[in-house]
Amino acid sequence: MQGTSDAFEDPWPGNAKATKSAFIVDVDAFEGPLDILLTLARQQKVDLTQISILELADQYLQFVAEVRDIRLDLAADYLVMAAWLAYLKSRLLLPVDEDEDPSPEQMAEALQFHLRRLEATREGAKKLMQRPQLGADLFRCGNAEGIPVEVDVEWNASFYDLLNAYADHTRRTEHRDWKPRPVEVFTMEQALQRLTELVGDLPDWRDMFALLPPEVKGGIHYRSAVSSTLAASLELTRMGKIELRQTGAFAPIEMRTQREEDDT
Repeated sequence: MQGTSDAFEDPWPGNAKATKSAFIVDVDAFEGPLDILLTLARQQKVDLTQISILELADQYLQFVAEVRDIRLDLAADYLVMAAWLAYLKSRLLLPVDEDEDPSPEQMAEALQFHLRRLEATREGAKKLMQRPQLGADLFRCGNAEGIPVEVDVEWNASFYDLLNAYADHTRRTEHRDWKPRPVEVFTMEQALQRLTELVGDLPDWRDMFALLPPEVKGGIHYRSAVSSTLAASLELTRMGKIELRQTGAFAPIEMRTQREEDDT
């Protein structure tokens, strides 16, 4: 193990100071302790199945110790990994106890397995990112363009048509006074004339509603005929030409020709 350790005296090949500073500055770029372990393992330039776990643990512990001097907020999972690697290193250096489970070799193999899986994941992600990217290397087909339509308007109206259209527009927009439709009513003059003509033909009492003109319609025409006939009958009674009577409240109003002697 000592020979292996001598081969990795300098954990950062090349410019050690520049590489160490890069690790310290870019600690947030790592996705976790395994990411750092994978980077350190690659520096051994051997297959992940042949890496020296002891040398890797020394490199990681040295890295965490130097980073903690500058980055006091180092994440707890980095420190946990450092403690676990220190424990693994001690297990590998101490004599093997047959009763211990798992063995140091099994723990080292488990760490190697996780590093290989992380390496495969990163390689797969790298290959995915090398594929053509939508919006950068290739683009979706746009919406199909419609067929352009050009419309040529040809005016063929004569001067008379223009004058006629202008007259229609002016007629629709000009101010008009509202004139209500006249209401058809039966006036008092008409009722007075009708009752005067019927005075000689009323020897007996007749209901006033029976004397309404037959052409009277419903609605306001009928109501005006009733009120005009009542007013005309009162006027003829005042003139002494007819007599009126009502036998009780809300009873029919009756009329007849005025007699010289009242025989009622």
